[in-house]
Amino acid sequence: MNRDLVRDLYAAVCAALLVLTAVLVGTAIQHRNGSLRVGWPPLLASWDPHVGPGTPAAVVVAAAVVAYGPSLAARLPWRPLLLAVWGAGMAWTWSLALVDGWQRGVAEQLTTKNEYLRAVGRFHDIPVALRDFTRHILIGSPDNWGAHVAGHPPGATLTFVLLDRVGLGGGGWAGTWCITVGTTAAVAVLVAVRALADESLARRAAPFLVLAPAAVWVGTSADGYFAAVAAWAVALLALAVRGVRPGLNGLCSGLLFGLTVYLSYGLTLMVVVAGAVVWLGSSRRPVWFALAGFVVVPVVFTALGFEWWEGYRILVTRYYQGAGGVRPYGYWVWANLACTVLIVGPATVAGVRRAAVRLRPGGGWSRSSPHPLAVLVLAAALALLIADLSGMSKAETERIWLPFAVWLLPACAFLTGVRGWLVGQAVLALLLNHLLLTGW
Repeated sequence: MNRDLVRDLYAAVCAALLVLTAVLVGTAIQHRNGSLRVGWPPLLASWDPHVGPGTPAAVVVAAAVVAYGPSLAARLPWRPLLLAVWGAGMAWTWSLALVDGWQRGVAEQLTTKNEYLRAVGRFHDIPVALRDFTRHILIGSPDNWGAHVAGHPPGATLTFVLLDRVGLGGGGWAGTWCITVGTTAAVAVLVAVRALADESLARRAAPFLVLAPAAVWVGTSADGYFAAVAAWAVALLALAVRGVRPGLNGLCSGLLFGLTVYLSYGLTLMVVVAGAVVWLGSSRRPVWFALAGFVVVPVVFTALGFEWWEGYRILVTRYYQGAGGVRPYGYWVWANLACTVLIVGPATVAGVRRAAVRLRPGGGWSRSSPHPLAVLVLAAALALLIADLSGMSKAETERIWLPFAVWLLPACAFLTGVRGWLVGQAVLALLLNHLLLTGW
């Protein structure tokens, strides 16, 4: 057996042992004092073996991608390939979501007491709601926001308010929005990889971006939508610094980065990925266009009365008033990484190992000619680790870290034995969705 493949398998086995340890230790802690605040550590889920309407479709989509994905990715023209990735990704994500049925799997997901749709009715006057937003973050404040509304800047809630205003209100439309937009993240990643690295690597990564276990949480959580916005911001920046309409793409990238940080406070860490993209680019001029675009969203929100830094300051207090103040850092600082293994799958773990080798002295690295894909992947891993060490991401990272996780997936382009790894990805996703009832 190929030595690299053996090392890949060792990496995957070590990742599996990390997950098993997180399950066993987490279950013991949860049974002892309930401090983890999750039903099936390390995931926010409960044990509930089941099948549903989406089961046959999920199996068919997985089998089709394993059988035909690599060959189609190699020979389809580029633009049809991007459409095929989006279409197959939607089929995969929808089928997994519908394993739990339409109501439980899609329509009700964003309507629970802690979700965004519960706050839509309080935004009749948007400027007034934004001016008062920070007054309702703390648990002891009058009419305090639900956990997800309080835990994010108002851009997240405003998305669903605006959907409601155009006649797309309710949980069904909200779920459809998150899946439809969220699955475009794979396309954005491919665009960036092609621009910064190589089209052949993007093509090799394509089937893995379709069959990612992360699809379990893209359908249906708002974080899947956040991941797509952040991914397109990075992709447009990659095009800009590589000389493709640098002014327009740079400006649009900045606008999306501005929106990203008003969707989630934690996504300010996407600056690490953006920095890697700029470092890999052939021109720094588009950065000025990106910065010009970036300031637009903060200026608008600030003018309407919401102050980002004040919101974050109050959120830190709210975080420790709730589950964040109870969940033990000593467990979650490593169990979060087990959650990451479950959303990216064993193939990505092996791919990240190969990416790391390409940055190690003697592994082909030099500052003047780093492997671009390895730099991009390791930048995302660094952003994820910073989020982990911050202590502001204790649990639920299977959805919270989707925007970082999608940038780990293209590391699978470095792998050999592609179909075997794809089977592992698909089996993991199917098991997660059929054995557990996840919180999203």
